[in-house]
Amino acid sequence: MRNKSAACRILLSFFLLLVVIGCDAEAKPAREVLVFSKTAQFRHHTGIAAGIKAIQQLGQANKFAVDATEDAQVFTPDNLKQYAAVIFLSTTGDVLNETQQQAFEKYIKAGGGFVGIHAAADTEYEWPWYGELNGAYFGSHPPGQQEALFRVVDPNNISTRHLPREWRKTDELYNFKWIAQGLNVLLSIDENSYKGGKNGAYHPMSWYRNFDGGRTFYTGLGHDEKTFADQLFLTHLLGGIEYAMGAKPTAKLKS
Repeated sequence: MRNKSAACRILLSFFLLLVVIGCDAEAKPAREVLVFSKTAQFRHHTGIAAGIKAIQQLGQANKFAVDATEDAQVFTPDNLKQYAAVIFLSTTGDVLNETQQQAFEKYIKAGGGFVGIHAAADTEYEWPWYGELNGAYFGSHPPGQQEALFRVVDPNNISTRHLPREWRKTDELYNFKWIAQGLNVLLSIDENSYKGGKNGAYHPMSWYRNFDGGRTFYTGLGHDEKTFADQLFLTHLLGGIEYAMGAKPTAKLKS
């Protein structure tokens, strides 16, 4: 009887261990993203705080985990490989050293995903590879924020399918001093709809593409907390994150 009792206790312990492991696996989503918001120049204080919170909420609702940091030391090959995508949330200036840059390039070349939000275009001007990854470098913006007319260039994309073909939106409107070739443009801005545009007829504001083995998405929107409270923008951003994590450009977001 003593041996039988011991065997039962062992079986019960094993069963409880399986339950704990199963619950832990269920509690932690398999997909994970890193939100990086280090700034070396101008800082979008309210936009960064609201952006982190919004992305965390998107993760909770769409089953992906979110780590947020401003510590560039996390850019190592071993650490980055756990993430399905890395999000540069209004970073500015020189935010990674040479070793960290090499780690990030290795991550993208291994199939990693990148999402750039707003001032991600105002980042790493002396690192041409990053400019190609993001797709453009910031040049200027008109004073303050203005309402402008955005046109959906690709209505079948995961990040734009929900948007009206002509979308009026208020934000800080970037002009770009350099734009990469080969972008799949999602949104363009009509410079006749506001004051201070400098890119002319070709003024993309959101795009995606495959780049150097990985996937990249950028949106010029996201200046402050008002945009991160806009459900149309959040769905646009979610589509970009899902694409960066591996979804097909024409996939549909799960409701």
